[in-house]
Amino acid sequence: MGFTKWLSKSFPVDQEALIQLTAEPIPNHLKRWWWALGGTPMYMFVVQVITGLMLIFYYVPDTEHAYKSIAYITYEADYGWLIRSIHRWSSNIMIASLILHMMRVFFTKSYKAPRDLNWMFGVVLFLLTLMLGFTGYSLVYEQMSYWAMKVGTGIAGATPFIGGWIADFMRGGSEIGQNTLTRFFLFHVVLLPILIALAVVVHLYLIRTHGVTEHKFKGDENLEKKTFPLWPDHIMTELVMVSIIMVALVVLAILFPAQLGDPANPNVTPLHIKPEWYFYPVFRWLKVTNLMIGVLGPISFLGILFFWPFIDKTFDKWFPEREVGFWIGIIGMLTICVFTIWEIFGH
Repeated sequence: MGFTKWLSKSFPVDQEALIQLTAEPIPNHLKRWWWALGGTPMYMFVVQVITGLMLIFYYVPDTEHAYKSIAYITYEADYGWLIRSIHRWSSNIMIASLILHMMRVFFTKSYKAPRDLNWMFGVVLFLLTLMLGFTGYSLVYEQMSYWAMKVGTGIAGATPFIGGWIADFMRGGSEIGQNTLTRFFLFHVVLLPILIALAVVVHLYLIRTHGVTEHKFKGDENLEKKTFPLWPDHIMTELVMVSIIMVALVVLAILFPAQLGDPANPNVTPLHIKPEWYFYPVFRWLKVTNLMIGVLGPISFLGILFFWPFIDKTFDKWFPEREVGFWIGIIGMLTICVFTIWEIFGH
């Protein structure tokens, strides 16, 4: 009892504010776990931070030792292969769940005002997450890493007006080298995690302020209560999902551990090299277009995605009750799928 009194005096907690915070009503449709995918990327980000900190103890951000340090982690350090594999698979699950979450928000039109700004923060989070993945596999400094940096900085260099500055800033000069690896390391372990954490805080604040968009489903009209409490109902559901995802993550890491290719060699261009799966559509687009169009395409796509709430509002005004935005989304999704499959089976 003495410890409890000391703790309550030394670390006072506003119990009424805590009760109010945890009593937030959650719409019934979020009982269906596939409607509540937004938390999964955040959990995977936490896993990435924890496993990333473990890897930093052994990783050496130096062109002469980066690959060797990854090899040591993979083949010699106790459970290093498992930590690295969990880190890699959590990155893939984070990106996949984020894409699915954005698709759900898009096709249910949950981005409409007053949640339009939050959609824009979600797009920023999506872009930051892709950059986190790109800088992450670049740090391995194997062949794919080196040539991914080569292609990535080349694409950035083709950006109109500011491309040259962006490419030089990313490379730390005119060529891929030690400065590039150092900067990618700082991007991956410092700058991008901080920006993602800040964006998540704003994203959650806006969700807390505006509430979750309510969707009505057949059968829900018979329910007496239209909502359920955040604590303990929703929190317990999320904990169950986290447990299932973590088991799946460990199983994937054990069955399909992270591999290590040949060390980076600037003098040997690989015949067939592909980026991570989430860059397949862009990679295929670059193959079927020239560099300028190849760069303007993804930039235009991200611009449309970022300002979509306002674009869709214009469509609703011009073509009421015709669901133009929905069909544009279907066409866009099918196009991305086609380019992804094309890149998987093409050369």
